[in-house]
Amino acid sequence: MDSHSSPRCGTPKTKPDNFTFACVLRALSELTDGGGLKLIHGCVVVSGLGSDAVSSSSLVRAYSKLGLINDGRRVFYGTLELDLAMYNSMISGYGYAGLWQQGLELFCRMRRLGERPDGCTLVGLMSCFCNPNQLKIVLGIHGLCLKMGLVLNAHVGSALVSMYSRCNCLNSAHQIFNSLSGHDVVLWSSLITGFSQSGECDKALVLFAEMINVGMKPDPILIASVLSACSRLAAIKPGKEIHGYVFRCGFQLEVMVSSALIDMYGKCGFPSLGAQVFEMMQERNVVAYNSVISCLGSNGLGHMGIKTFEEMLVNGVKPDQSTFSALLSACCHAGLVEQGRTFFQQMESRFGITPGTEHYVYMVKLLAMGGDLEDAYHLIENMPVLPDSGIWGALLSGCSVHGNVKLGETIARRLFEIDPKKPAYRVMLSNMYAEDGRWNDVQSLRDEMVGSGLRKTPGRSWIAEGKV
Repeated sequence: MDSHSSPRCGTPKTKPDNFTFACVLRALSELTDGGGLKLIHGCVVVSGLGSDAVSSSSLVRAYSKLGLINDGRRVFYGTLELDLAMYNSMISGYGYAGLWQQGLELFCRMRRLGERPDGCTLVGLMSCFCNPNQLKIVLGIHGLCLKMGLVLNAHVGSALVSMYSRCNCLNSAHQIFNSLSGHDVVLWSSLITGFSQSGECDKALVLFAEMINVGMKPDPILIASVLSACSRLAAIKPGKEIHGYVFRCGFQLEVMVSSALIDMYGKCGFPSLGAQVFEMMQERNVVAYNSVISCLGSNGLGHMGIKTFEEMLVNGVKPDQSTFSALLSACCHAGLVEQGRTFFQQMESRFGITPGTEHYVYMVKLLAMGGDLEDAYHLIENMPVLPDSGIWGALLSGCSVHGNVKLGETIARRLFEIDPKKPAYRVMLSNMYAEDGRWNDVQSLRDEMVGSGLRKTPGRSWIAEGKV
């Protein structure tokens, strides 16, 4: 809703009530219209409903969904009589904001004040937790659900599955999932996405197939998540099968799904198929362009990626930080040093985008690959933020490739200080010494590693039988 076209605040003939405002506030939160939300908040106050429980809880919920947690908190603490709906809205708001400590503190406070939580309270509280380190609290919440007899409630059960999945406790999530009846799309999505995001992509694909077999229809968000699992596994066969399913169900018009397909094809080594998906898209936003630039660039088609970027600008789509990550990565894969320099400089001068750490890593890799080691070193030295081990490591790799032992030594010593327990940097320097015939230095470095208890991490690889 455009805030300029929002309804006037109650003429004598059509004075909105609290439920009318609740509906409007929900619509504004769905449209992410912060300006309109604050305008309607003013209308609520003018209408004399500022202290009304329905209006206040709707305001808290709407502000929280838009990330305006402080505005929501002001409404909450400005309400004279706090009821269960208000507590539920504020606890859910803390969940949206990722403020688990505040959410837990408020939950404990409401119980001390004699307010009995319900299923909605627990669902809101569970949304606050997403870290394996919070497992003790998670188990406590699960215990409370059991004590209150709510664990078989569909919404509470789904929230438990989602919470355990986010906290990487997938066995518990699966057990709860199996104990529930009437699995809906939300419940399936919680479990499948949990397996996908925790790296157990094979299991995510198996569960997705089970879901389809029982007649459930996934939503675009879940399809994108499962395609991400295919990307991580470089599993082209299930990826193509999901692509076929997307066509059969009419999801090919969803930008999120098409972008995930492009990403999947790129990571599986089929950039031409990714480009075909992009060409068939009717709506192309910045996410779609970023996906196809990355798809082409990661497979050595840097020039095509740059051409797509130029087309993006002609079509009036504004690039973002991810666009330049994809472009600089494309330049790295194709060895396009000068083009990479130009894009890096234009980020701020032309597009007003401040380069982040990732952009510096790509730029250092690009310069180092081209042998411009001193330029890469000066770029790092002049960074506005403290460089991390990833950036210095990229330059050390360049020194190793080009045999610049002197600069390599300087960088390696910095890396030993930043990340003293990582043996890879010492191994890389040792190999550089060996290439230069400095065997005494090789032995000295190896003795240092043994004395520090550091061991070279053995390399690993995997193959998928019957697949390319």
